[in-house]
Amino acid sequence: MELRHLRYFCVVAEELNLTRAAARLHMAQPPLSRQIKQLEQEIGAELFARGARGLRLTAAGQLFHEHTLQILEKVDATVEATRRLARSNRVVFGIGFVPSVFYGQLPLLVRELRRKNDVEMTLVELTTVQQIQALKAGRIDIGFGRLRIDDPDVEQEVLFDEPLMAALPAGHPLAGTTPTLAQLAEDPLILFPARPRPSLADITLGLFRRQGLKVTVAQEAHELQTALGLVASGLGITLVPEQVKRVQRDGIVYVYLDDRTLTSPVLCSRRMGEIPSPIMQEANAILAVLVENRRSGRYP
Repeated sequence: MELRHLRYFCVVAEELNLTRAAARLHMAQPPLSRQIKQLEQEIGAELFARGARGLRLTAAGQLFHEHTLQILEKVDATVEATRRLARSNRVVFGIGFVPSVFYGQLPLLVRELRRKNDVEMTLVELTTVQQIQALKAGRIDIGFGRLRIDDPDVEQEVLFDEPLMAALPAGHPLAGTTPTLAQLAEDPLILFPARPRPSLADITLGLFRRQGLKVTVAQEAHELQTALGLVASGLGITLVPEQVKRVQRDGIVYVYLDDRTLTSPVLCSRRMGEIPSPIMQEANAILAVLVENRRSGRYP
């Protein structure tokens, strides 16, 4: 399967007419029909239902269309970013992060580094496991996550341990209190991220498990914002790191837990044994100041 096949498919999906699609693609209709047929055979599913009134997307075709658009948008953005970089001759510095660390020090680090005119910043949302893989492949230079991973090619530094809080629906009986895990276990739990695992979801479940508490997982969400929306809807409660309390959302209250030792680490991952580049040295220096501010109570 090649990118051109995906582009052909998207045009046909938009036009739902092979003649018009062929005209847009500046090609004859028969070759286009063959390309679509070959694509369907390779996937093993019919993407279009063919009838007297023309084409329509099947359920499989609709799904494939949605994901194909995302792929092509990503490819186009990557090509354009690469061209900009080639024209500017700037250094690329890639940062991987889990969403729950993006409400504290990380935006400040990015802002400080962006002041350098010769640096092209790339921010990629990745789980901690994915960050390790991306570091080893050279796709990112530094990662911020919460899961301890034992890998000989990657070093992890614990920046600080962050208190966990409970996100509750507004009007919840525990609002305004400092609940125990046992009290929270009485409510359905919204778990995130749903996948890929392991992740913060496993850290959360582990906290309850170690205290011998059983929880009912009402729903799993892929994203933090979705989990908070489910909480606001009254479907359950969820545990979040402290910095997430900066996300102000109607229908949600945040409360600290009774046990302040229940925390989630914020980890910085780098390639093992690599001599720091000038931009990495600057990133480390900025990060040291931000972490000291956090540890000393000067929360940014």
